Amino acid sequence: MSEDSRPFDDALISGYLDGELTQAEEQRVRLHLERDAEARKLFEDLARMRQAARGTRLKLPADEQWSELPRTVGSGLARNLGWGLLGLWLAGLVLFVLWQVGRSPAGLWLKLVVFAPASGFLLLLASALIDRLRVARTDRYRRVEK
Repeated sequence: MSEDSRPFDDALISGYLDGELTQAEEQRVRLHLERDAEARKLFEDLARMRQAARGTRLKLPADEQWSELPRTVGSGLARNLGWGLLGLWLAGLVLFVLWQVGRSPAGLWLKLVVFAPASGFLLLLASALIDRLRVARTDRYRRVEK
């Protein structure tokens, strides 16, 4: 199959603009652009868009807009209270399920299958929480936002 009989991939035009093609591919694109007016129009449109994108200046938001911390004491209190209630509900739900499984007439194997992962998860969660609380008191970087 000769070079001319292969269908032309328009993605090569973008690669040509970005300077990412091999010498042979660049030559193929140049020849194609000389012969095909529609491809030349695509090339010019892409070149204009590329130039416009490079000339666009983005306005960075102020540092306060990046913060996810509550902005007022009331919203901070509501957030902490909400997380606390959600945590209590989840702990209560887990304890209730474990209590129900523990008092059920199911065999020892079923109880181990339920209790072992739940207990492991709770121990890992407690370990992480204890570490976070212990480090939080002395963390020099806790107020750094970026």
